[in-house]
Amino acid sequence: MSAINASELYLPGIIAIFSASLYYFLIQPAILSPLVKVPKAHWSCSISPAWILRARFDGRENRTLYEAHKQLGPIVRVGPNELSINNIEAVKTVYQGGFDKHQWYSVFDNFGVPCMFSSVQGKHHSARKRIVSHVYSKSYINTSASLAAQSDVILNSRLMPLLDSSTSESQIPHGLDVHSLFCAVAMDFISAYCFGIRRSTNFIQNKAYREHWLKLYTTRKGYGFFAQELPLLSKVANYLGVNLTPDWVTATNRELESWCKKLSDATVTALQKAENVTPNTADDPVVVRAILSGFEKEKANGPESPIYSTAILQPELSVASEVFDHVLAGQETTGVALTYLSHHLSQSLDLQRLLRTELLSLKPNLSLQQGKIATSDSKQLDNLPILHAMIMETVRRYAPAGGPEPRVTPSPSCNIGPYEVPGGTRVSASAYNIHRDENIYPDPEKWDHTRWLSAEAVDRSRKHVDKQFWGFSSGGRMCLGSNFVMHDMKLTIAAIYSNYTTHIVNDEGIEQTDAYTGHPKSNSLYIRFEKLA
Repeated sequence: MSAINASELYLPGIIAIFSASLYYFLIQPAILSPLVKVPKAHWSCSISPAWILRARFDGRENRTLYEAHKQLGPIVRVGPNELSINNIEAVKTVYQGGFDKHQWYSVFDNFGVPCMFSSVQGKHHSARKRIVSHVYSKSYINTSASLAAQSDVILNSRLMPLLDSSTSESQIPHGLDVHSLFCAVAMDFISAYCFGIRRSTNFIQNKAYREHWLKLYTTRKGYGFFAQELPLLSKVANYLGVNLTPDWVTATNRELESWCKKLSDATVTALQKAENVTPNTADDPVVVRAILSGFEKEKANGPESPIYSTAILQPELSVASEVFDHVLAGQETTGVALTYLSHHLSQSLDLQRLLRTELLSLKPNLSLQQGKIATSDSKQLDNLPILHAMIMETVRRYAPAGGPEPRVTPSPSCNIGPYEVPGGTRVSASAYNIHRDENIYPDPEKWDHTRWLSAEAVDRSRKHVDKQFWGFSSGGRMCLGSNFVMHDMKLTIAAIYSNYTTHIVNDEGIEQTDAYTGHPKSNSLYIRFEKLA
């Protein structure tokens, strides 16, 4: 009797749990949700995220979504509560409509403190952006004496001597690994802008530490799947003593964080003591100075400030978190773009001559005189059409941050294209897909800088081409450093190709990986530099 009574007692509960699960996991998403009207990328997408999670885990998300959009249209359901969009009007709705970021970004809360990139809510992001955005504006960058002085050190004291030494008889057969080198150049630029040249990296000359650092960074990048995509599973596994992220990856992250915090803390201390931080010089820590100044102003808002608990109560960690994001993102994306542009240029001396003719029209130009290059007029450099076209086409074809940028739809619902979308739905667009719209970019897999130069392209650019370009995202949360990155790339390419021709030595593994950020599969490209007569 007791067994029967127990069965009778638990049976209603079991039935209730089963019924609730059936409704929540099957009936609601597969039959009742407004998303049933959206084409499914796979038959299972209405009831399970397994299809898209597998693509992400295998490192083939971008091309998988590309094929889905080609077959099913610009708005596709890829999970029970997730959409992928590939239509510029839908992109405007989401990214210019103030949709909050998805929790996917929380893994970028460095030191446990959000930065601007990882801020989920729009008001938190806006508060952080107001503090630092002015030093990344095009007008500020073009007129910054500090950046000009830093550029002079990086190019004349580091990069150009290194390129010159690579032309020696012993070095010619091997060439230089320019992917590693360009990541170094980018890191030296962004770290100098953040910390001042005195406390910045010197990855160009310190190759041994650079290679160690890049190895750490590659490790960090490669093991974020479970923490980002399955955070609840990761927490439960950790509670049970199973770490889905290997301990040595955690140790790698701690080493990188320690490296950045040491630089950040030293810069903050120097600013507080006014030591070796004279404005308008190479030692000026432009970004950290702006952040500290912004935090000081934000104090006036007290607890009402959306960033009170971090920027006001934990200023040192907040500074470190912010600049950690700047230096990590700045070195990789710039390094990747410069690698692929140099790869295309190195396949064609005609392309190099075309670019060089334009570069030498600068006044003053960047040709070496007595071992030095002159400081370039940033506005002149920015207005060179061929150089601009080559960089734009490289970022279009090989978008360094080409993966989906997840947002969350507002409650209770909204309309994206012709569909009603419930609040809380994850929705993403990606540069990889947007840049392959054949109606805007014919033959999209081909690298063709002239698509930005022809009369037809110039006419289309006012309507479509520039508007379709999404290399830095769009809306209020687009890439903060886009102007800095473009300046960095243009100056580096101008300095090199005003003085050298380049030739491929080994491009094995140049194919780009397929993830949120893409890089050459081999993480290398060997190029030989030949000095102009």
